[in-house]
Amino acid sequence: MAEAGYWVPRLQRPPKIYQPRRRRDYLGEPVQIDGSDHRWFEDRMPACTALVYVDDATSRIMAIHFAHSESVFSYFVATRAYLERHGKPAAFYSDKASVFRVNHPATRDGSGCTQFGRALYEPNIEGICANSSQAKGRVERAHLTLQDRLVKELSLRGISTLEAANAFMPPFIADYNQRFAKPPKSGHDRQRPVRPD
Repeated sequence: MAEAGYWVPRLQRPPKIYQPRRRRDYLGEPVQIDGSDHRWFEDRMPACTALVYVDDATSRIMAIHFAHSESVFSYFVATRAYLERHGKPAAFYSDKASVFRVNHPATRDGSGCTQFGRALYEPNIEGICANSSQAKGRVERAHLTLQDRLVKELSLRGISTLEAANAFMPPFIADYNQRFAKPPKSGHDRQRPVRPD
């Protein structure tokens, strides 16, 4: 087959080119979420995870939360803080990690729901799982920038605990968004306020 040209070895195949997905028009439609396991504090602390929330329409970082690991409980804490600060987005766009999607073969018919999915159902927030890393490229590119800039900022300020890093995030996010965020196509905000109950 190789001699006839029907099969080409993987290393000799041309790379796949992914068409960039168009930005959404409204703020909060959807918000891309992902965790990045990295040595955020260099040698001052073991590797931990930064949970990053990036708006699709503006590439604006909406929230960063440091946790020991990317678990459902750390996403609950980060998402609650997000909802209290910004309101409810139309959707959260994530990968297919077990926090967001039931990956057990017996429940692939869609009947299974994770704890995080049930938590999003109550406030009427859609959970969308991307089929590839390229599909949620805004949050993936934010990880690359943060792994360079944020590590240096934490080092310059001598921050070496998760609590101190989470306290430092609001001014860092404001500075980051001032430099890198884009204006939305529409001024309408799709994020809805959270009811008191």
